[in-house]
Amino acid sequence: MGVRHINPEGLHRSPAFSQAVVVEQPTKTIYVGGQNGVDADGKVVGPTVGEQARQAFRNLATILESEGASLADIVHWRIAVVDGHTFDEGVTAFQEVWNRADPPPAITVHVVAGLGSGFLVEIDAVAVV
Repeated sequence: MGVRHINPEGLHRSPAFSQAVVVEQPTKTIYVGGQNGVDADGKVVGPTVGEQARQAFRNLATILESEGASLADIVHWRIAVVDGHTFDEGVTAFQEVWNRADPPPAITVHVVAGLGSGFLVEIDAVAVV
């Protein structure tokens, strides 16, 4: 698979994200729609960003596993967090699910006015298998 994580000289290098990811060959790409912190019954799992982020990551993993992929195959996350809430707990949740031996994906975080009743975080992803 032709996937390269790009962190050019002259830009900040972080262990948490890559500046860009290049996919060079035709390959299976999975676009995962925004996942909230809801369980299988569609109920919000808790009132904190951390609880909801952990569940959103579990939901992403479930979707990817159904296609023979894993979180390690993600090349880009897009994370939305509701204004007034810190994403520090979300970063902790990410560190719990991401294997530090894998190159980190490109990540974009947006602060938004709202996501819907009780939702504090939403995470979508692109994975390349």
